Parts: sequence; structure tokens; C-alpha cells
Amino acid sequence: MTQATQSQQGILLTENGLRQVLALREKQGKDLCLRVGVRNGGCSGMSYLMDFADPKDIREDDDVFDYDGFKVICDRKSLLYLYGLVLDYNDALIGGGFQFTNPNASQTCGCGKSFSA
Repeated sequence: MTQATQSQQGILLTENGLRQVLALREKQGKDLCLRVGVRNGGCSGMSYLMDFADPKDIREDDDVFDYDGFKVICDRKSLLYLYGLVLDYNDALIGGGFQFTNPNASQTCGCGKSFSA
């Protein structure tokens, strides 16, 4: 895992994670932010959500984390489960992709996309 870019954030993006998210956003051709959250489901009880969102859709109950102008947003209910989350990206052929390291997870599934707290 690479070093998180700003350690004071509630949701941390590593340099590789930020680079990959910015590359994906550029393909969208719009100024978008990243929404991160959780929902019930997945192998371990809760699964991670991650999608682009229009900045005008940021709600009053969202926490916003700024990475040199790029915004990561998370609703406060999800943030209870995600505070301190490190979002990294690994380009390995096997096991690559976005990786979630969640200090609040008591158990994580084998694929790393769901957890229990």
C-alpha cells in the first residue's frame, strides 16, 4: 500500500488511489467528485460503495474531504463505519483494483469489498 496523501482526512486516498480516480474521472469528461459509502449486504454484512457524483449533489449531511481540489464525499451515517478508511489502488494483474483498508472492520471478506463492524 502506498502512503495516504493527507493523513488528517476522515477518508484517506493514497497517491495511487487518487491518481486512478482522477484518471477515471477524466474519462467521464466532467468535473465530478467521488462519493464513498456503505450499504447492507455483501459476504460480511456491509459492502463498500464508490461512485462519481456531481458536486451540486453534495448534501448538507455529507462530509467533504478535499484533495487539492478533488472532493471525496461521504454521508455521516456511512462515515461512522468508514472513518480512517484508506482507499488505495493496486494495478497487479491478480488481486488488483481499488483496495479498502478499514480500521473499523472486525471482519473482511476474501475479496475485500465487504466487511462487518
